[in-house]
Amino acid sequence: MAFVALLACAALGACAGPGTEPASSGPTGGPVTSTPSPDPSATPSDPTAPTGPVSASPGATTLTGTVQAGVEPNCLLLDGNLLVGGPRDVLKAGTRVTVTGHPQPDLMTTCQQGTPFVVESAKPA
Repeated sequence: MAFVALLACAALGACAGPGTEPASSGPTGGPVTSTPSPDPSATPSDPTAPTGPVSASPGATTLTGTVQAGVEPNCLLLDGNLLVGGPRDVLKAGTRVTVTGHPQPDLMTTCQQGTPFVVESAKPA
């Protein structure tokens, strides 16, 4: 049985092409996300890094409600939106919050539900 598991791991590892990195969880244990960078010279930002009070970007959306746990670990939902990033000390299941950010439906995540919503700021409501 152990040999079969070892063989399966080796086969899956061979599927990764040169230059690809193995999947891992985000630095805060949040969902793994990927999105193309619009400007290759831009410094990449961490979408799971905590954000403090910042001014909202043009076209930002504000949501208020109670955070719910998703079906996958470390996935949080607010009114059908998957919260990506934001301060995890504020964004906890059962907490009533106000978040500002923007929906990004083409963002790939490990969560199986909700429309990805990139959080720019969050505070208790």
